[in-house]
Amino acid sequence: MRIAHVSDLHVLSPPGAEWRRMLLNKRVTGLATLLFRRARMYRAEYLAAVLDAAARRADHVVVTGDVTNLSLESEYGEARRLLDEVARVTEVTVVPGNHDIYLREIVRERRFPHHFGRFVESDLPDLALDLPAGRFPCVKLRGPAAFVALSSAVPRPPFVSAGHIGQRQLQALQTILSRPEVAARTPVFLIHHGPIDSRFRLEQLRSGLVDAKAFRRAVSRVARGLVLFGHLHVRRRSRLSTAAGALDVVCASGSSLDHPDDRIRAGFNLYTLDDRGAVASIEAWVLDPATLEFERHEIPTTRDELCLLGCGVLASSHRTQY
Repeated sequence: MRIAHVSDLHVLSPPGAEWRRMLLNKRVTGLATLLFRRARMYRAEYLAAVLDAAARRADHVVVTGDVTNLSLESEYGEARRLLDEVARVTEVTVVPGNHDIYLREIVRERRFPHHFGRFVESDLPDLALDLPAGRFPCVKLRGPAAFVALSSAVPRPPFVSAGHIGQRQLQALQTILSRPEVAARTPVFLIHHGPIDSRFRLEQLRSGLVDAKAFRRAVSRVARGLVLFGHLHVRRRSRLSTAAGALDVVCASGSSLDHPDDRIRAGFNLYTLDDRGAVASIEAWVLDPATLEFERHEIPTTRDELCLLGCGVLASSHRTQY
């Protein structure tokens, strides 16, 4: 089984659309970022190329959040159109990021499940909970893999982008992992915020996964599998040791980013599971801006603290987005 991993699409609203809705809430900070930086960094043609290549190379495409930029209806509509195109070729699963649940009104309007509900239809619906972004966890049993999609997206005040899974969702996750049909497969966990973070607690509360430690406890008896996430806008890979083995924890960069560093530039990750569910390969396919073709790259295994330092140095203009 081949799994393509894309993240942080940050689909932009068309120029002139819904600007009035941005001026009296948290969106004004996102708008400032967009006007000063993002219009130069996010390329619609890169995103189209990434989604097309990922769909053609994979049996399943997973999207780990920040599909939209400011949670605007026009952005949701365009993102749905793009993912519908992918779904015509292969299966798609989507989890929300902090940019997809930007404001409490997005939760009230049920915007994420309205547009992307078809991509998170669970095989174990009795274990799904009503959360701000829809019904999660979502479980899809496909061949040797059990895809377990989690929501870490919650509305936050300006300048805070932290994620939170929550006790109820973590309890549901533990129940899911105990089910025989899941235990017999290799779990592929999908989440926007990463579960390994060695920064000071204050930084974790500002832009990390607040209950990362609780997530690690919940998966502590899993022998093998993948934890796929986004949010950092840089490709990275690490290992999470468990009582029974270890999980590969892999971050994908932004799918439309224009950047000279190939750890950051637009592309997608590709994972292969063999028939027994073992992880046979982990690689990145990075866009060549000159040709819009893709080149294969290794994803280096790094210690978390070194990667976080690297993110600050290598991608200063791609710090956690609010």
